[in-house]
Amino acid sequence: MDRRIKYRHIEAFVEIAREGSLKHAARKLFLTQPAISKTLKELEGILGTTLMRRNRGGVTLTRQGAVFLHFAQMSLASLQQGLNGLETADHALKERLNVGALPSVAATLMPEVVTEFSHLAPNGMLRILDGPHDYLVDRLRLGALDLVIGRLGDPDTMQGLTFTQLYTEQVVFVVRAGHPLLANPDVQRIVDYPVISPPPAAAIAPTVERFLIAHGIGEFPNKIETVSGALGRAYTRHSDAVWIISGGVVANELADGLLVQLPFDTAMTRGPVGLMSRADGPNMRVQHVFRLAVQTVLDRNDLATGAEGN
Repeated sequence: MDRRIKYRHIEAFVEIAREGSLKHAARKLFLTQPAISKTLKELEGILGTTLMRRNRGGVTLTRQGAVFLHFAQMSLASLQQGLNGLETADHALKERLNVGALPSVAATLMPEVVTEFSHLAPNGMLRILDGPHDYLVDRLRLGALDLVIGRLGDPDTMQGLTFTQLYTEQVVFVVRAGHPLLANPDVQRIVDYPVISPPPAAAIAPTVERFLIAHGIGEFPNKIETVSGALGRAYTRHSDAVWIISGGVVANELADGLLVQLPFDTAMTRGPVGLMSRADGPNMRVQHVFRLAVQTVLDRNDLATGAEGN
């Protein structure tokens, strides 16, 4: 784009075309008629073509002018969207957003999202609550939460809610470093050790149950049911327990070597993670800023809808 073209050139040209008159356009822009006429001539000189012809009825566009008008209007519309975005972020500073996050999201995605949100709305008020799927969804329905990020639940639990998929994630089996199973990994042998598994109300529980049935594994003699990430991390690191959990919950521990993933093929446990909101919930401007923060983090980490979240 020619750097000599300024906003005033585009604004004057579009307003003249809209009003069909230099006089009326000058009045709308609080300019004199000679001033707006000079601005139009400057633009035509920069472009090297005639955009408008004067006549007794006012002005008419030339063929080149009609083409340029289309793109000039698009440019002004894009600029207005940007200004509206700034206004949205400014309003978000004064609004509070209550967000529920399942443990796998709280441990991985949320720290970066919170940082990004703080850049977009430096004085924004975020309240983050983590917990099991059913608990967070109930809080969402009651209006105590505005959004929930987590796994898609059973259809019965999603009545009256909308779900926007962000990425996919799968279940993993993890143990402490040096665990006996690492020497001879066999999914059938996990029954020989204490097992930490999700309770029936957990979003991943049906998926885990299908996996175990598919591998002919029944009840565990020694089982602890919990969604507590703190308990799972501590108990697994200091025992021979096998922890069955969403990959996101333990992503940091796996990266640091504090826990080790057993090499079982758990692709069948992959499921969508997304944003949940009430279908009739308030369309708060701060929600748009938060959603923008989420999408920015996903793009930065190359996580797209349908991508693997482990």
